[in-house]
Amino acid sequence: MNSTISEFVVIFTTQWINQMSAITWVAAFFLVWLLLWLPIAIPLMRRLQWQPFQPFTPAQKLPLLASLYAIAPLLLWGYTVLAQVPFTHYGLRWQPSVLLSISVGIGIAVLGLLLLFGLQQWQTWSLWQSAATVAFRNALLPSFLIGLWVSITEELVFRGFLLNQLLTLFPAWGAAVGVSAIFAVLHLLWDRQETIPQLPGLWLMGMVLVLARWADQGLLGLAIGLHAGWVGSMISLDSSQVIQYSDRAPVWFTGVFHKPLAGWGGILLLMLTGAVVGAIGWIN
Repeated sequence: MNSTISEFVVIFTTQWINQMSAITWVAAFFLVWLLLWLPIAIPLMRRLQWQPFQPFTPAQKLPLLASLYAIAPLLLWGYTVLAQVPFTHYGLRWQPSVLLSISVGIGIAVLGLLLLFGLQQWQTWSLWQSAATVAFRNALLPSFLIGLWVSITEELVFRGFLLNQLLTLFPAWGAAVGVSAIFAVLHLLWDRQETIPQLPGLWLMGMVLVLARWADQGLLGLAIGLHAGWVGSMISLDSSQVIQYSDRAPVWFTGVFHKPLAGWGGILLLMLTGAVVGAIGWIN
């Protein structure tokens, strides 16, 4: 009797899951993620003395981000159980080729930023602060570890789960546009004032990361590496304040609030990176 009931529940649940649309899955995923996070986030916000409608400081953002991203892998695992798909369905496999792709992605990202900031220094738009070099070196390892953790989580959610869901409803280009738009808009959660000028750059960044998954034959290694390289490098630079911008620096190139994604320098870098990633995909 109990066996019959169990079989009925499994069959009913499987049929119900199969009938749920991709949009419903996406909405349910983000809603459940938010509901699971709020009981942790609200007391944490009070403890961090965050004021409503104010941007988060780096010291406030990191603990909140940690609590939010700690939930995502568990939620994704729960989805794989319900949908009866393997975790590798998201494009992440722990094998040597993926580790190689992550390393290549980090290298491309770091070289691109060296090119961008090297150009700015050549034009005397920014200056390297020698006194902050030690602080910059000390920040590298923790910054890249944070960048790797953030990139694995975001790539699993956006270029993994979300992209897979949208591909069931739209052609590849439509799914890429949609997932990149959602990726960009959700960054407004942390800071609207500084994020709004970066929205086009964030969208383009998302498109390059989708292209990276395609170039890596459906795996997330290259996208994780690019993402980690960008995030880790920028955290190192910002936290050490090793770069000082001059009064001659044009905002149209260096970006609003000196955020590369809010200026043409960062946009051109993403376009160049996209060309390199496309070439890798063509070779593969």
